[in-house]
Amino acid sequence: MPLLDVNDINVSYGDVQVLFDLSISIEEGEVVSIIGGNGAGKSTLLKTISGLMQPESGSIGFMGAATHMLSPDNVVETGLIQVPEGRRLFSLMSVRDNLMAGAHNQAAFAVRRQTLKEVYEMFPRLKERESQLAMTLSGGEQQMVAIGRGLMAKPKLLMLDEPSLGLAPVLINEIFQTIRDIADKGLTVLLVEQDVNHSLNLSERGYVLEHGRIAMQGTARELLGDPYIKEAYLGI
Repeated sequence: MPLLDVNDINVSYGDVQVLFDLSISIEEGEVVSIIGGNGAGKSTLLKTISGLMQPESGSIGFMGAATHMLSPDNVVETGLIQVPEGRRLFSLMSVRDNLMAGAHNQAAFAVRRQTLKEVYEMFPRLKERESQLAMTLSGGEQQMVAIGRGLMAKPKLLMLDEPSLGLAPVLINEIFQTIRDIADKGLTVLLVEQDVNHSLNLSERGYVLEHGRIAMQGTARELLGDPYIKEAYLGI
């Protein structure tokens, strides 16, 4: 049984349908990428999995239990954790307080001090800046805080929405290496990203989302070698 099983979901904003009979699955320990252009429905998919939106039809199962009708806070309690696009930090709070804000579900709260230590070991710069306000950090450092806050929630599946958005190329490489390190420790990762080359090179499998539908799927190697992907997404 897949860790995450999304079955034939249809999702709309009011009268405008965004996702059409969409299905994906993720096995425990995988890194899976969702790629696609602006407006393809990538962020809507993550919001629906996170409980921020509810599908009109279809189902979402996580660890064998239905989650598609749960509230966002109850979805978090299951271990489904999203790092949102644009980082969404509390700008007037310190780095440490932003990180600790991620540890308020039941499973995470009891071990928050140990998890904070682990996050600081992964991101030494955040330890150095733990008393600084989040608004004073660079874009790359803010993304580290956002990822660290997600890890503080003790995820069983970590969903990352456009983690490279707005970052300089050298910082993009650093962020993707961090995601690789997280995955190498056994955490399952669902990655939504427009940087197709980086995301597929990091992943075992991928789905191509176009106009709210799954247009292609396959192993990362298959997708990277596909002529359509090369032309449409890699500019080759």
